[in-house]
Amino acid sequence: MSDSVKRVSVGFHAAPPLGLRLTDAALADLQAGLGKADWLEVEAEDASVTLNLSQVLYVRVEKDDQRVGFGLAG
Repeated sequence: MSDSVKRVSVGFHAAPPLGLRLTDAALADLQAGLGKADWLEVEAEDASVTLNLSQVLYVRVEKDDQRVGFGLAG
C-alpha cells in the first residue's frame, strides 16, 4: 500500500516558502526532525531536497487537494 501525497510548504527565516509534495512517511521524517540543528534529506514527489532544519520557521500541510472550477460543492 502506498502513502498518500500531501502538499507541504516549508517556511524559512530569509527566503520564500518552499512548496513540496511529500508522502506521509517523508512528512513524518520532516516533522520528527524539526527543532534539531541538523540537515535532513527529504524525498519529494519530483525531487530530493536537503533542508537545514535549524532555519525552518514553519511547516504548513494542506488538508485537501485544491479544487478549481465552478459547481464543485463539497
